[in-house]
Amino acid sequence: MSLSVKLPKDDAEVTLMRFEGVRAQRYTEIFLIAPAETGEMIGSIYNTIGLNDPDGSGDTCPQPVLDRLDMQALAEEYGTPAAFKNGPRLWCLDWIDAKVGSERDFHGLKARWVMWLDVPKGIGGRQEELAYKPITGKRDTEFGIDKGSPAFILDDPDGNTWVMKSVSLIIDPHQTYAAMTQLGERLRLPEGWSYRAVTLDQDLVLTPENGTAHILQDDLGNTYDRVGGPFSNFTP
Repeated sequence: MSLSVKLPKDDAEVTLMRFEGVRAQRYTEIFLIAPAETGEMIGSIYNTIGLNDPDGSGDTCPQPVLDRLDMQALAEEYGTPAAFKNGPRLWCLDWIDAKVGSERDFHGLKARWVMWLDVPKGIGGRQEELAYKPITGKRDTEFGIDKGSPAFILDDPDGNTWVMKSVSLIIDPHQTYAAMTQLGERLRLPEGWSYRAVTLDQDLVLTPENGTAHILQDDLGNTYDRVGGPFSNFTP
C-alpha cells in the first residue's frame, strides 16, 4: 500500500494495547482520506476504543459528541480532500490486541491511529454499491472471539468465510447486538452467499496476512473480516 504525503504519520511510533470485554461496546472510527502516491484514495484510521468513557459504561463515542462533528471542517483542518465518520458501531469481539499510534482529539472525540485502509469508491454514498465487495487494509491487530461466544458469519460463493467484527448503527440506528442471530432474515444476500450464527467450540483468533486484512460489509453496513487460512487459527 502506497501511503499519502498529505496524511499525518501517526503510525511512526506504535504501542501494543490489549482491550478486553469489548463485546457490544460502542465505538466510532474517524477516517482522514487523501490520495496515495498511486492516485488511489487511502484512509488513515483512528478508533475511539478505550477513550471518551470516564464512567466505564462501554460507550467510547457519546452520541452528543458524534452529533457535533463536522466532517468537512475536519477535512479542512487537516488539509485532506475528505474525512469520514464510521460509526457508531458495536463490537462483536471479546478482545483486541492492537498496535496503536498517536492519539488525536477530533473536536472533542478522542481517537487513536490504528490502520491504513484502501478506501473504496463511493464511501459515504449508497451502501448497495459497497456491500459484499472485499477491500484491504494494513494493520497489526489480533481480534479474538472466545470459546462459547457467538460468531456471526458470511460464507461467499468462492468458499471464503467472513466473521462479523462490528454491528453498524449508521444505516439503521435501531440495530441491536442481540438481533444479529437472526440477521440473515434481513440481509439482501447476493446469489451464492449465506449467513449463519454459531457458538464457537474453541477460541477464534483473527490475524492479518503479513499485515494485510481483508474486510467487507453487508448491505446494512455491518463489517466482517475474512477468516481461514492465514487469516485465523481455524475456520468456524
